[in-house]
Amino acid sequence: MSISPKSMLITGILIISGLVFLLYCFFESRWIKTTDIVISSADVPESFNGDKIVFISDIHLGPYLSSQRLSGIVSRINDIKPEMIILGGDYVHYRSKYIEPVFSELGKLCADQGVYAVLGNHDHYAGADFTRKMMAKYGIVSINNQSVWVKKGCDSIKIGGVGDLWEDIQNPENTLKALKKSNFAILVSHQPDYIENMNTDLIDLTLSGHTHGGQVTLFGWWAPVLPSNFGQKYRYGLVDAGRMKSYISSGIGTVAIPFRFFCRPEIVVIHLRKTSDS
Repeated sequence: MSISPKSMLITGILIISGLVFLLYCFFESRWIKTTDIVISSADVPESFNGDKIVFISDIHLGPYLSSQRLSGIVSRINDIKPEMIILGGDYVHYRSKYIEPVFSELGKLCADQGVYAVLGNHDHYAGADFTRKMMAKYGIVSINNQSVWVKKGCDSIKIGGVGDLWEDIQNPENTLKALKKSNFAILVSHQPDYIENMNTDLIDLTLSGHTHGGQVTLFGWWAPVLPSNFGQKYRYGLVDAGRMKSYISSGIGTVAIPFRFFCRPEIVVIHLRKTSDS
């Protein structure tokens, strides 16, 4: 049975289109964007007005993201000259052999007010205790179920975090204690689904990752696979919940497949702005 020229042409077009699609998805997974968001609040102290906080999540160092690529990402973050840096978990793919390499690179991050981090589910899979040990070795402050007051002059803001929703306990009290409504506070939770458990008006901003923004989406509108119990609600971006705002990052790396489609990896730059009380 012979194949008609028309059928051969259609088959050829489909094959070429498929290859172009896969090549683009691979390229996009490495096409990191910088996302600038402004968080305006009367609670931002005057000393922190205009400060930049860089937030990244879901690096997944491993077969799809090398130490060399991460070194370039670290340099790019340092060029932003942020006052603070926050890391949202999932530093390695799965295996413990990647833990020290990822933190030896992240230890080169520079921020006058410190680098703070929580753990994600993949960090527990690879070894949470060793992850914590490497964070401490390379000068990264753990806020996993902990918090710190970041001080500048006579002013301060609070940075806290909770453990991973699947693999750890969550103790927000270590962040909430001693907080007043007039304080500016950030809470980091690797998984954004934890936001549904929050019952407080003391937190101004939450930061999460985990979802990868869906990683492969329908032109950025909808993700067929999303690790969330709330549909597309916490897929990606800035979510406004009254007084509290939440930002869910698309992350840096990939899992399962080294592809992204209409969901570029990102470095998030948060600009703090003080507003009047009126």
